[in-house]
Amino acid sequence: MTDERASHIPVLMEQILTLLDPKPGEVYADGTAGLGGHAAAVAERLGPEGVVVLNDLDASNLAKAAEFVRAKSDCPVIEIHGSFADLPRKLEAEGLRADLMLADLGFASNQVDDPARGLTFRDDGPLDMRLDQTGEVTAAELVNGLPETELANVIYQYGEEHMSRRIAKAIVTRRKEQKFKTTGDLADVVRRSAGPPPKGRKRIDRATRTFQALRIAVNGEIESLESLLEQVRSASNRVAFGGDSWLSRGARVGVISFHSLEDRPVKRAFQEIEQAGDGRRLTRKPAIADEAEISGNPRSRSAKLRVLQLLAETRPDAR
Repeated sequence: MTDERASHIPVLMEQILTLLDPKPGEVYADGTAGLGGHAAAVAERLGPEGVVVLNDLDASNLAKAAEFVRAKSDCPVIEIHGSFADLPRKLEAEGLRADLMLADLGFASNQVDDPARGLTFRDDGPLDMRLDQTGEVTAAELVNGLPETELANVIYQYGEEHMSRRIAKAIVTRRKEQKFKTTGDLADVVRRSAGPPPKGRKRIDRATRTFQALRIAVNGEIESLESLLEQVRSASNRVAFGGDSWLSRGARVGVISFHSLEDRPVKRAFQEIEQAGDGRRLTRKPAIADEAEISGNPRSRSAKLRVLQLLAETRPDAR
């Protein structure tokens, strides 16, 4: 656990503590607990009168995060295993209202570094990609089972890969002879079919976008994010008109995204909530890492934090 935590550096820590502004006695809901880095820092500010709710799809990391937070603070910790899309309902079931909520849409380093997860082609491993190991669908099942058109749509929609049809065709042709089992095998076929990157494009590995697409599809990441944002919309409106919700009055909600597929819906949702008069954005432009953080943690380069604050008082037109 020590080695895992040493290699995992939570992104945008200073910005999170500044914008979410945790105060003693508040309730903090971490929708993506990871290894507990963000939660531990927040818990120290909440103190023993506060509450930290840790949620994660990865049961193993959830346990590690809980252990770490408890070791770092006296703040009570509640563990919830599952998608953050279900977190609002589970908070209500616990009789809690979150004053702070954070969803870091990235991955813990131990997830990426474990070849058995199949999240990367850096080391050969099984085509799994499930963050929740109890999940039913693996990347291998999608690659070996989806019709060619559906596979191409997944790669294009979630990977923004313009060679998606060519890649899907190559995958389907190859799987007729031999099913895909490993990340290295799939990456090789994708690279050969996609060819070199177009001139002027950032030279990333040609398999990167396909792997991103499959991971998103396996874990239902975009659907979960959209569901969470819709529940933030609903909560902000209920709070604005004097009702009860899983978010408290004046609650701060933060989302850290790492690519445009995640950032766009967050930006849109927060704008709509502000335009409706149900909250205000604390970040007109997303908070990003400075050069010092990027040099110490290159993963932070693509991180974008957006924060919304719900109204602290009932809207005047609701009275």
